[in-house]
Amino acid sequence: MYEHIVVFKLNANVTTAKQQELLNQLLAFRGQIPGVVDLSAGINVTDETDNIHGYTLGLRVTFQDLESLRSYGPHPLHQTFVQSLDGIVENVVVVDYPKI
Repeated sequence: MYEHIVVFKLNANVTTAKQQELLNQLLAFRGQIPGVVDLSAGINVTDETDNIHGYTLGLRVTFQDLESLRSYGPHPLHQTFVQSLDGIVENVVVVDYPKI
């Protein structure tokens, strides 16, 4: 299995409603993208965020194998989500690793 961890730093002007819309898109990956074993996503609620370093949204996906992880990127649902970030994301951090 492989873990896919992503954190998104959205522009400060992104509304709470838009954040929720993005979260709903991520949660919709469950059962729709082959090879997804588990998925967790949420809006950051930590008190440690600030306007300089804070990330808005987090995603963790467990894939059954490396092939599933690699097939995820070009999947139409994933591509639709990526396109919805156009102009509203400041930074994205992605980490993929084998689950031990």
